[in-house]
Amino acid sequence: MAKLIAFVLLLLISPAAYAATTHTVGGSSGWNTGVNYGDWASGQTFAVGDNLSFTYDGTHAVEEVSQSDYQSCSSSNPVNTFPPSPTTVPLTATGTRYFICPRSNHCSQGMKLAVTVSAGGSSPPPSGGASPSPPSGSPATPGTPPSTPSSPPPPAGSGAASILGGRNSLMAGFSLVLAAVVGVMG
Repeated sequence: MAKLIAFVLLLLISPAAYAATTHTVGGSSGWNTGVNYGDWASGQTFAVGDNLSFTYDGTHAVEEVSQSDYQSCSSSNPVNTFPPSPTTVPLTATGTRYFICPRSNHCSQGMKLAVTVSAGGSSPPPSGGASPSPPSGSPATPGTPPSTPSSPPPPAGSGAASILGGRNSLMAGFSLVLAAVVGVMG
């Protein structure tokens, strides 16, 4: 009976350990002018299965664009357009995705976001940040960090997922607890 209880607990706990993270773009500021989305994204780890949640008022919008359109703040050929706020964007594949506000001059005022999506786990994006640098010799646009080396990723322990070491460590922790329970009961 004890092993059955432990098995049922394992089944109930396992999905929670792999639950997707919903990243509220811009944190409490939301999707708005005056927010440095490069700084915000550098403190996040984006993984396949996570979601981006854009919250904004009627003066803004969200479009997914190519890297070149991101760098030039062009919304003439969007990859994807989204319905009004709140907008949830599932991150379904690895790679870098680019988002801008297509409203008049909002992108050039910094309403642009690049996220690098990893396969999973708690490792930071390879570049140490999520906003790409412009090519050498091209002028930097507002909201895009300079082409100098990016700052290191946030230290371990900075963020809710880091408290328990990320998704993989969380699952390992649950497994150890369950093994201890089965050992004591069985």
